[in-house]
Amino acid sequence: MERRPTAAFIDTGALRHNYSILRERMAGGVRIMAVVKANAYGHGDVEVARVLEGIGCRHFGVAILEEGARLRRSGIKGSIVILGGIYPGQVPDIFSLDLTPVVFDIESARVINAAAASLGTIRKVHVKIDTGMGRLGVAVAEARLFFEEISRLRHIHVEGVLSHFAESESEDRSFTQRQLKEFSGVVETIKGMGFSPEIIDIANSAAALDHPVSHLGMVRPGLMLYGSYPSPRLREAIDLKPVMELKTRIMYLKRVGAGYPVSYGRTFVTNRESVIATLPIGYADGLPRRLSGSGEVLVGGVRAPLAGRVCMDLVMCDVTDVPGVKTGDEAVIIGAQGRERITVENIAQKAGTISYEVLCNISSRVPRIYI
Repeated sequence: MERRPTAAFIDTGALRHNYSILRERMAGGVRIMAVVKANAYGHGDVEVARVLEGIGCRHFGVAILEEGARLRRSGIKGSIVILGGIYPGQVPDIFSLDLTPVVFDIESARVINAAAASLGTIRKVHVKIDTGMGRLGVAVAEARLFFEEISRLRHIHVEGVLSHFAESESEDRSFTQRQLKEFSGVVETIKGMGFSPEIIDIANSAAALDHPVSHLGMVRPGLMLYGSYPSPRLREAIDLKPVMELKTRIMYLKRVGAGYPVSYGRTFVTNRESVIATLPIGYADGLPRRLSGSGEVLVGGVRAPLAGRVCMDLVMCDVTDVPGVKTGDEAVIIGAQGRERITVENIAQKAGTISYEVLCNISSRVPRIYI
């Protein structure tokens, strides 16, 4: 090992597969916005966007302006929508970088309109409606008044109207259906007011897979693009391929007797003569500390339990039952080895969280290697 061997391997073929198989399921005319916020859920936003743009994706969703700016400055040509809205000081950038903001308060719309007027141009925006997420968006009851105000802003063009499902992955469809009904009602209302938005969207990954009636003019897949399922029950809905594998190598082996404590707090003590491997990965790399005492890695095709608490930069595992184990052997945190596989969903379950968080928390000091 000439350098730290911890790395995330990004399978661009799997990424293309996941996008293409969703594309095949969409009715003609339904567009796809690839959600690449949070560094493409830890996969590398610029590289992911380049791959997807190369196979026909023309719409990208980010959370904040800085993410959109990075994509544009890296040569991404497609539409880039800032789903989390913008701040007043960022208005000049949406013009210079041709970014599309989501708006949900009239003051922001007025600032954008004034900037567009000063430049003698018209700025496209998307308007977000809150149909039950309770986060961002114009309340359904206030939508008519909001669009009356928007109609007076002559330098804004409402290109899109969107909302967001709160629990579209749930088996209970009632709240999702209620949200869709309210959203559809708002859309009909504003069309009656003379607005003609080209893009109407509410469907996230789960809805794209399980609620075809919600596809409308566009779907916004995020998690599923990266090969993870929004819910275990959706595994049968589509054949996704995991895009990321997280791997490292054994940097140190220690043979110890019974009664030997390992890691902080001495929460793990060997109960037999054991072989303990130290791996160069820790919670600063995104390995959840909550895996202490319950996590596993794959070494030599065998599931090796983590030994003791996950440290900031290192973690130990018990490789006593791995035949012929040696320094430099590969250790798989997420991915397959031999007949065994550890999925991001497995890790999330053991850590008491969701796969979104596990992927997003893989830190920038872990190199992404695109294959």
